[in-house]
Amino acid sequence: MKRMVASCAVTFALVAPAMADEFSPAIESYYRTEIARWSDAQILIDAINAQNTRTSAYDQAQIDSLDQAWRAEVGQTVTPSIEPVLDNAASAFLRDQVLSSEGRITEVFIMDARGLNVAASEVTSDYWQGDEEKFSETYMVGPNAMHLSDVELDESTQRYQGQVSVTLTDPATGQPIGAITIGIDAEALM
Repeated sequence: MKRMVASCAVTFALVAPAMADEFSPAIESYYRTEIARWSDAQILIDAINAQNTRTSAYDQAQIDSLDQAWRAEVGQTVTPSIEPVLDNAASAFLRDQVLSSEGRITEVFIMDARGLNVAASEVTSDYWQGDEEKFSETYMVGPNAMHLSDVELDESTQRYQGQVSVTLTDPATGQPIGAITIGIDAEALM
């Protein structure tokens, strides 16, 4: 029995990267053909620039405190930290994109230059993305950077999804201002 469990674990470990690679080209293609045309909409750029003005002087202690408050509110009825992120025009725009994707997009959110959520189609598990690859491999790299995650069962959406994250730049300056992450239902693309 132990040998069979070990064999299954090894097989899964070998198949999982191949599965992720199987979906990556489709996810990247979907981003380039469908999402890229709206991912740098002015409503998103304006929201990020406004938040960058507010958060540029935040230190790590402030960021950690905000992130802890957000995490404590997830699933609660009173959510004073979460509401401003979900109840703004940029979030409404993102929800419209999710709805118009006919199930292909599972979630989408944008981050500022600190990795803090600016707008989201739905609640994320945390407020600060700055310690995750979706931010460190996009915004921290510079313009045109893209990060593709492995395809996994997402607990919040209960769907197998991959995430594509991209640096967002201000078209007026050409400078990176934040990042966007889009969850894509991998099976819906196949």
